[in-house]
Amino acid sequence: MAEAFPQHPDAEVFPGPGVHPGARVLAEMGDDRQRFVDARSLKAYAGASPITRASGKKSSVTRRWVKNDRLNHVGYLWAFSAPNASPGARAHYRKRRDHGDWHASAQRNVFDRLLGQLYHCLQHGARFDEAMALPTAAEALAA
Repeated sequence: MAEAFPQHPDAEVFPGPGVHPGARVLAEMGDDRQRFVDARSLKAYAGASPITRASGKKSSVTRRWVKNDRLNHVGYLWAFSAPNASPGARAHYRKRRDHGDWHASAQRNVFDRLLGQLYHCLQHGARFDEAMALPTAAEALAA
């Protein structure tokens, strides 16, 4: 896998997860770029986006139970390592924790942001841009 993954045309798109997780993400997503209509459908397939249920005066936001478990697991590993390697991911994780999210929820939110950026990169053939995907607080205030 260490020899084959760097030769894949989409391996250059995102440097984040590394060889093994990156190969797993691309394998679970598949080669058909039209498989997912938009980033929301990819996020739902991966289990990164939450489910909101509302009825009358009650509302609850929970995690998805029906998802691709292999993609969700590698997403957990990707989101777990992202704050150590990326200042934008660290700032986004910290913002979610300060907002009141639990650790797992904040990690799912980071994975959600990373998947959205990955979808954009694969659809447009662009490279991963951390400043666009996960702007830090200073960059956000400057913008």
